[in-house]
Amino acid sequence: MSASSRVATPRPITAEEKKVIFASSLGTVFEWYDFYLYGSLAAIISKQFFSGVNPTAAFIFALMAFAAGFAVRPFGALVFGRLGDMIGRKYTFLVTILLMGASTFIVGVLPNYAAIGITAPVVLIVLRLVQGLALGGEYGGAATYVAEHAPHGKRGAYTSWIQTTATLGLFMSLLVILGTRSLMSSEDFDTWGWRIPFLVSVLLLAVSVWIRMQLNESPVFKKMKEEGKGSKAPLSEAFGQWKNLKLVIIALLGLVAGQAVVWYTGQFYALFFLTQTLKVDAVTANILIAIALLIGSIFFVVFGTLSDKIGRKPIIMAGLLLAAVTYFPIFKGLTHYANPGLEAALTNAPVTVVADPAQCSFQFNPVGTSKFTKSCDIAKAFLAKNSVNYSNEAAPAGSVAMVKIGDQQVSSFEGTGLSKEDAKAKLDEFSKSMTEHIRAAGYPEKADPSKINKPMLVVLLTILVIYVTMVYGPIAAILVEMFPTRIRYTSMSLPYHIGNGWFGGFLPTTAFAMVAANGNIYYGLWYPIVIALGTLVIGLLFVRETKDVDILADH
Repeated sequence: MSASSRVATPRPITAEEKKVIFASSLGTVFEWYDFYLYGSLAAIISKQFFSGVNPTAAFIFALMAFAAGFAVRPFGALVFGRLGDMIGRKYTFLVTILLMGASTFIVGVLPNYAAIGITAPVVLIVLRLVQGLALGGEYGGAATYVAEHAPHGKRGAYTSWIQTTATLGLFMSLLVILGTRSLMSSEDFDTWGWRIPFLVSVLLLAVSVWIRMQLNESPVFKKMKEEGKGSKAPLSEAFGQWKNLKLVIIALLGLVAGQAVVWYTGQFYALFFLTQTLKVDAVTANILIAIALLIGSIFFVVFGTLSDKIGRKPIIMAGLLLAAVTYFPIFKGLTHYANPGLEAALTNAPVTVVADPAQCSFQFNPVGTSKFTKSCDIAKAFLAKNSVNYSNEAAPAGSVAMVKIGDQQVSSFEGTGLSKEDAKAKLDEFSKSMTEHIRAAGYPEKADPSKINKPMLVVLLTILVIYVTMVYGPIAAILVEMFPTRIRYTSMSLPYHIGNGWFGGFLPTTAFAMVAANGNIYYGLWYPIVIALGTLVIGLLFVRETKDVDILADH
């Protein structure tokens, strides 16, 4: 049947299609919920499982735990994408949800280091690896499955429900954590209460698996199999032939990289900025983000549906452009409404770091275990963590860094070669002196709750979420439509997870390192802005509109 003839006979959504969307979306919400729990509770989990490990082993475990979260996702895309293109969509993403659910539940019952020693962190890392692999296979399966069930002209609307799932999963994880915290003391939560959100996930797993068991295989995949057109080697066909590999590269650089940084900026970096930079307390910040997510999530469906009418590309490109142009004023607005005391200090109390440039490192520290011991790095790390803007002034080679605060000066210290005890003593002394000086200069210890303008913060955070919905709402439809059926699951999953796992996943730590290097609390925004603009240019030049593509055709 031609694309045009299907457009000419629109029909309402069927009960089976509703079930497909609901089952796929619910399962994907659940998988994102599991994934975010670990991130939200990482500090507590680290104390439970890594506390007794020697520093070298702790470094390796922390690195692996981080890698499982982001770096492993593309490998899951390859493993499960290949299975999905060879065996079928339904069974593959049934496997991914079982793996994710089982590993999450086991984290909830896993004895800690104090109980079983080194076995605890080892098992935890294995479970994180399983989660990362499963998530790498889930999204492509759900998006492909829904798109292949959708009638022509409705794929944007149908797949946009999948796009709500990451945000709803984050929202649900925040809600369950906040709810559990409110029912007990912080000591009880840190000791055993943190396990409850992980254990609750088994209920979601049971419902999701039961619903998915009722579903049929994708009609597009079944038709392809019946006609004998399936791929026997999806990986080599997707990435070993230039005509397909070219599409994968365009999908990554012309769509997903920009989508990922806008997504992570609007949700994760906004939360990081509120809590770490603006010193808003974690509960208030989480509630503000949750409200913005709740308000903004409907726009995933709005923009997904709109993309069926005006195209996927214009909406995604517009979202990238709006984000790139307005991030600086929006984040400055967050400062103004969340911590006006900090805003005043940034204006009235300029700070200068006088240091030998050769002694200053780029403090990229994704797992929080690297030690920066040079005097310049010690000074800049303190200022960045305390949200103090500063300018850089070159000092003679080999000199110890110094911080100028108004007409006051504080010398840093050289930590290289010091014993652990001496280094801690000197750092404590330096931090105490610096804290006294920046407080005297007007830099607040934390945001004053009585001066936080919550309604305006919700407005700004909702705008950030709406940008997320513009770039993310139509992305599943356009990725599905870019690739032929026989290698669709594999081809779309890899760029999606490289973009979101690597470009997006490294955003908070890269942004912090950029702030520490430059001295401006907003400087880290250049990371998402440059990538969004690069994706905008590549997308405008090389991405073709796909809304009228016949996904049954072997294009």
